[in-house]
Amino acid sequence: MSSADTTPGTLPVQAAQALAERRQAVLVRVRAAEVRAGRPEGGVALLAVSKLQPAAAVRALAQAGQTAFGENYVQEAVDKMAELADLPLQWHLIGPLQSNKTRVVAEHFDWVHSLDRLKIAERLSAQRPPGMAPLQVCIQVNIDDEDSKSGCAPADLPALAAAVMRLPGLRLRGLMCIPRPGNTAALAGLAETAGDLLARLPALAEQPFDTLSMGMSDDLDEAVAAGSTLVRIGTAIFGARPARQA
Repeated sequence: MSSADTTPGTLPVQAAQALAERRQAVLVRVRAAEVRAGRPEGGVALLAVSKLQPAAAVRALAQAGQTAFGENYVQEAVDKMAELADLPLQWHLIGPLQSNKTRVVAEHFDWVHSLDRLKIAERLSAQRPPGMAPLQVCIQVNIDDEDSKSGCAPADLPALAAAVMRLPGLRLRGLMCIPRPGNTAALAGLAETAGDLLARLPALAEQPFDTLSMGMSDDLDEAVAAGSTLVRIGTAIFGARPARQA
């Protein structure tokens, strides 16, 4: 069998190797950023953003050791989950969530990073199946205060966090942001916001409230320096993202 041959549902050997090598290069980059920031090794987790990528690519990365994957589109993700049900993967929703998708998300995902309003939180909690562990959630903060961007306004964050903490089907783990390109100061701003929130709501420390979901392919190094505990990396692992089919 040549390296170009493949079995159904898998990538050609060379393509799978390339994915594994790019993932390893990102891990090396994360470790170097940890060293520069004086942070302990392994304090930053890698979330592979697999939106618009085939299930075969996810399988190849899983075989290389990656277990956590981020998706933006609910139905696309659920289809991949079904195809990859034989693998012990952790699925994170990182895209905006509409009310009509909350039941599917509550039933299938492990994490939601894009929680930004109480209505969605209440639906996710009520719809989380009783036999499943609480859904791990991060509140998305509109750290740039842009009208066109999803996320909770910083001024509204304490009230939303306090309300989410009371929902039995959810576990509030931290904050997420998607700053505008080049605004690396927002990364430090999210870390400061998280610290302020812990001071106002000390019970958060019992969650545990331990996640800062920030940093993508272009600003990974700055995010680690600012205190990120989870970087969401797509392009640096998968290459250019294919266009979404209508």
